[in-house]
Amino acid sequence: MYQFSDEILSFYRQTQESKRLATNAKGQLEFVRTQEIISRYLPETPAIILDIGGGSGPYACWLAKAGYEVHLVDPVDLHIEQAKEASDQKPEYPIASVSLGDARELRFSSASADAVLLLGPLYHLVDKTERLLVLSEAHRVLRNGGVMIAAGISRFASMLDSFFEDRFRTPVHMDIVQNDLETGYHRNPTEDLNYFTDAHLHRPEELGSEVVEAGFQHQATLAVQGPAWIFESFRNYWIDPDPLDFIRSIFHDNR
Repeated sequence: MYQFSDEILSFYRQTQESKRLATNAKGQLEFVRTQEIISRYLPETPAIILDIGGGSGPYACWLAKAGYEVHLVDPVDLHIEQAKEASDQKPEYPIASVSLGDARELRFSSASADAVLLLGPLYHLVDKTERLLVLSEAHRVLRNGGVMIAAGISRFASMLDSFFEDRFRTPVHMDIVQNDLETGYHRNPTEDLNYFTDAHLHRPEELGSEVVEAGFQHQATLAVQGPAWIFESFRNYWIDPDPLDFIRSIFHDNR
């Protein structure tokens, strides 16, 4: 197995990633919107899906319930424990397998999967060579005509977070944002976990280019959250059924 960043492992062992997509409007928006995008492109059931870097299993559990055979891989031991617990709580539609592993060296046979999800690995590898290795591995395990769905983090993410969290008054955070915008390499020089951990922040055209370089046919680069979550009023809209239905209809109709 390849060496994985101690900083990243430490970050995920100390934070509640398993709750992030369920406990606030921003996380819920990310989860619902990602589900909507994934649903557009997945093959019909039955099909085999590899959820690489699948964390504590939120998407794997959702897809298993929908009738897919889902195999989850993640490099963080805590996430593996959490994913197994989440699967055990749904014995009628469990995750097919949950294993500790590395996206750069998958333990699956070539041409064995109908779809591969890479919703975390690409932005946690700051070296382009390693990101291409992850994409190449995904390409290897996919069957002919298979689908790969990958997530990146926007080059402008920390800047937008700064507006939302009012962090521009903090000099260290201003330095982080400046470096992010100039280099795409996000590094947290503090012990404040709110500043995230080591990551590569993509520009949209860069992400698409890497996908093509790894041998894929690039179909689309889509925004997941957009800017709406920045505004305080969004939280109120998100918990009100009528505005929420309208927001979700926008997701669905404007593809």
